[in-house]
Amino acid sequence: MLSYQHAYHAGNFADVHKHLTLYTVINYLLRKKTAITYVDTHAGRGLYPLNAQETQRLQEYREGIGPLWQARNELNDPLLIAWQAAVATAQASSATLTHYPGSPWWLSHSLREQDQLRLFELHPGEHEQLSTQELPANAQRVFGDGLAGLEAMLPAITPRLCVLIDPSYERKVEYQEVADTVAYTLEKARHAVVLIWYPLLPAGHHHTLLDALKESGQRKIWRSELLLREPGEQVHGMFGSGMVVINPPWGLDERLAAAMAEITPLLGSSSRYQADWWVGE
Repeated sequence: MLSYQHAYHAGNFADVHKHLTLYTVINYLLRKKTAITYVDTHAGRGLYPLNAQETQRLQEYREGIGPLWQARNELNDPLLIAWQAAVATAQASSATLTHYPGSPWWLSHSLREQDQLRLFELHPGEHEQLSTQELPANAQRVFGDGLAGLEAMLPAITPRLCVLIDPSYERKVEYQEVADTVAYTLEKARHAVVLIWYPLLPAGHHHTLLDALKESGQRKIWRSELLLREPGEQVHGMFGSGMVVINPPWGLDERLAAAMAEITPLLGSSSRYQADWWVGE
């Protein structure tokens, strides 16, 4: 099943949650000169024009990057200010929000000469769009299954590995597939930093993923969730966004908590953020 296209949801609250977390992790990793291989298993298009027909259909960015952009000159948190400044560099004009940068943009703009980036995308249309994006020489696009591709490239050729896994979860079995791939990855690279995004839906299928991770025996699993609204009988579709970070950099939890304290009021009165150690050290 390859019907999912992220352009319909570009810039929504889940993107803000996911990419702010990714940005924070990357900046911690860049404090050391040692080379990093980044892997994005479900890359998408890379850069999303917000005036695209697909994006305008749902306009989910109005409950995500939109209000943050409008408040960008009133922010106080240093991490959030820096992230918003980076978002501004993806715009045709720094004064107007016209594009939302996806994970390939964030990763490719963080590459140093010694680093590597592998971008996997299985959807033909999405991969075609990704192929139009300008990337540095040490970034490679791969048309194929990202989970299988990640497993096939292990061990990484660099001393450090950072993986982002964010499927659409159109198939329920993907929750278990992700858990299995993560277990294999950490067998081959036990110090890898692995980020996993998951949706919070009324059916609660994300518990399959979380339970499998806990039962794997892996330590140092931190999770955070950004809820746009509370779950309940009146909620249909995604009401929240979840992120798991395995082997997170020290201080990640505190930095994100401070940034989210400014973000949640901008997303509405029902929005809230929660985080904990799903599995400690």
